[in-house]
Amino acid sequence: MEPKKKISKKKAEYTPIETAVFSMDGKKVGTITLPESVFGTPWRSDLVHQVTTAMQANLRQNRAHTKNRAEVSGGGKKPWKQKGTGQARHGSTRSPLWRHGGVTFGPRNERNYSEKINKKMRISALLSVLSRKAKDGEIILVDAFTFAAPKTKEALDALVALSKGAKVKLLSAKGSNSALVALASYNRNAIKSFNNLQGIETEELRSLNPVKVLTHKYLIIEKPEAAFKALATRAT
Repeated sequence: MEPKKKISKKKAEYTPIETAVFSMDGKKVGTITLPESVFGTPWRSDLVHQVTTAMQANLRQNRAHTKNRAEVSGGGKKPWKQKGTGQARHGSTRSPLWRHGGVTFGPRNERNYSEKINKKMRISALLSVLSRKAKDGEIILVDAFTFAAPKTKEALDALVALSKGAKVKLLSAKGSNSALVALASYNRNAIKSFNNLQGIETEELRSLNPVKVLTHKYLIIEKPEAAFKALATRAT
């Protein structure tokens, strides 16, 4: 009997993606090559689905709660005598058969929906989503967001300018053209400026996760060089 031949799995070669870097007013200020360590991960639909559903389950708040027959009030006395009335036998009005009685197999708030997610799985899913976004041209790089004070008008003007510069549909439009702004660090003025725009959400780069990225069509990354180094560090 001939021995089985080993099937070699060759990793797909990464094609470097060169992306423009824009200023806040939509002008091109340079270009940067997306690093393979972050944007060269193959698409893993099974892993992404497993991680995102687990993360959503961990956010689930279990509030529905019903009382069983031991918790409802009343029912201390037998409704009627056992025999001679012509009616069915009953021992308590707390029975699930009675109105205002206990509920059988109803939802209980002590149920735990949380699922464990390994750190390696979470990071791999995030890199897979980022790589897919990069291939689909849904990542926009900005050198910095500078707001002297929280101004929604300035944030709206920046999104309009970036839409024209990156040649994408209007980022501030309602519907599927929503965007996630990944800030390099906590920026109070930028967060408050984008806060009033529908479909726009801000998140610090260190807290970026697959659910947030997939929820929005476009991903706007601030200070790309520092951001890519931080993501590469998380991947190792």
